[in-house]
Amino acid sequence: MAGLATKGSGLVNRLLVQARPQLDVFLKYAKVELTPPTPGDIPAIRQGLGNLIKSARTGAYKNLSVREAWLNTLVTAEVIFWFYIGECIGKRHIVGYNV
Repeated sequence: MAGLATKGSGLVNRLLVQARPQLDVFLKYAKVELTPPTPGDIPAIRQGLGNLIKSARTGAYKNLSVREAWLNTLVTAEVIFWFYIGECIGKRHIVGYNV
């Protein structure tokens, strides 16, 4: 039994050594990408929304390449799907609410 415990701990240690570089990369990107916006980011957000509204009014979306339009469609679909997944998780049912 003691031999099994030492083999298990050795396996866990090797696993941690091998996973450490990938975990470090994940944490590096998680600190940047998963943080909420700061008050300093609000002007850039407003400018981006203004640009989006301006391009919708002027018809700039008509000048997109097929690749850009396809990527925009995929991003929109991903946002919608994550919204619906969050709704299903929140109500704990796939269809309807448990009344």
